[in-house]
Amino acid sequence: MSLTYEICIDSVAGATAAERAGAHRVELCAALFEGGLTPTLGTVRAALAAVSSIKVNVIIRPRGGDFIFDEHEVAAMEHDVALVRDAGAHGVVIGALTPEGRVDRPVTERLVAAAGGLPVTFHRAFDMAADPFATLDALAGLGIDRVLTSGQDVTALEGAPLIAELVKHAGDRIIVMPGGGITDRNVARVAEATGAREIHFAALSEEPSPAVHRNPYPFMGGELRQPEYRRLVTTTAGIASVIQAAR
Repeated sequence: MSLTYEICIDSVAGATAAERAGAHRVELCAALFEGGLTPTLGTVRAALAAVSSIKVNVIIRPRGGDFIFDEHEVAAMEHDVALVRDAGAHGVVIGALTPEGRVDRPVTERLVAAAGGLPVTFHRAFDMAADPFATLDALAGLGIDRVLTSGQDVTALEGAPLIAELVKHAGDRIIVMPGGGITDRNVARVAEATGAREIHFAALSEEPSPAVHRNPYPFMGGELRQPEYRRLVTTTAGIASVIQAAR
């Protein structure tokens, strides 16, 4: 069975790299170090303008940390869903839980309604849910199209046994898409072990900043920080190597 490849990206260049490599879809994010946050509307529009043969789904997540959102965060997400929908995004990626680890149904219903019929993916908030099978059933009932999961483990390879059970449990009701730590070294094993039809991965490589003048003293983040003069970029070669390994 042929696989659908979704690439996690944080830039317009990442979208074009994914298109060149033959991927089918991207998940456009900001702040991958935080696990992915809502990108700017300008970035969404620029990415959509830059590609023609690949779908652009947009994550809607206002902050890092847990997936329990207050009324102001929910209002912001609802507004962001509408904005990216109107900008022409092909789908949205959401996730909200209750403190007990169940799907936050009222929030999910609001965001699905705001999507206005666009495909909706429930992101790896799923991996923090208390009961994966009940959660999958709830999401299918709410009209969610797919779930991104590492099988509630560190990586999708380690979580493959649970993912395989989820794929069987889902049937044709909802797509279960493995993601988390997938590389060209393990993608074939993940696909074979899970029976999944779609695969989600990032293909990031370090690239030095083009800055010639560099001040080594100030930094633009917290005490746990990324180097100022190094970038992580999505590469066509990195994506292509995973796709080739899967085949």
